[in-house]
Amino acid sequence: MRILVIGAGAIGGYFGGRLLQAGQDVTFLVRARRALQLERSGLRIQSPLGHITLHDPATVQAEHLHTHFDLVVLSCKAYDLDGVIRDMAPAVGPQTAILPLLNGMRHLDALDAAFGRQRVLGGQCMIAATLDADGVIVHLNDTHHLVFGERGGERSERVERIAQAFASAQVDVRASSQIIHEMWEKWVFLTTLAASTCLMRAPIGAILAAPSGRALIEGLLETCLGVSQAAGHAPRAAFLERTHAILTTQGSTLTASMLRDIENGSRIEADHIVGDMLQRRVEAGLESTGTSALCVAYTHLKAYEARRAAAAGQAADGALPA
Repeated sequence: MRILVIGAGAIGGYFGGRLLQAGQDVTFLVRARRALQLERSGLRIQSPLGHITLHDPATVQAEHLHTHFDLVVLSCKAYDLDGVIRDMAPAVGPQTAILPLLNGMRHLDALDAAFGRQRVLGGQCMIAATLDADGVIVHLNDTHHLVFGERGGERSERVERIAQAFASAQVDVRASSQIIHEMWEKWVFLTTLAASTCLMRAPIGAILAAPSGRALIEGLLETCLGVSQAAGHAPRAAFLERTHAILTTQGSTLTASMLRDIENGSRIEADHIVGDMLQRRVEAGLESTGTSALCVAYTHLKAYEARRAAAAGQAADGALPA
């Protein structure tokens, strides 16, 4: 099976690297700078599960992508999706399966429109990883869980082949017959976490220590649960119990990665995670006044984006010659 991994960052580089280590036929679609870095230093992963360096991994840049692949693994940020769809299009043939590992649900519509629903699987991953300044993928814990499946729930031949490929790489992989439901559950959790920690600019434990902090978190969770229920994906009891426990742990240092992006002055997935949940709440007739905590959190995120864009514009103007 020929596999194209979009990007060689924290997520794509990690899972693609594990596949390559296991002898799978993997090519990374990367930009010129990352291609040069991989050529010079190899694909490097530091992990509690074993450090690896893969010398001279196969890479391709968008302008040189002309052949079809059996599997395309997609792990970009949501705000890069439109460009990635254009870049990866030559790799998608009649039998290509696309495995997106983005959070939320909005990306499925975009991929369906570009490539046809029959090519797009559902999927998600659970891993804490980052790309350091030297281009090394740093795996921050011992979790590297991947769940995927046909969106209609059937167990297809292609799902079996993909699962076997990841299993050969010693990845904790599971083929799911209810992947869309599981994606909704994760989205409910992530939206609650992102909305609360970004709005308060604090970890869960600090929010809980504040007056009405627990009520804020639980209120956001109920708001997101209402949206998932209206969509026909009411979370299961085990998920609710586990999620509530995580979000109400006193002293917890847990934050959303979106908050870390804000603190670094980086781009954020405000529209894809929080904004899309809010939009679906409006469409379901659950948001009438525009004053819910979810709406306030989204407004906060969009204000951050506006200030960031203004600062970038001022910096660009300042660089112009007088």
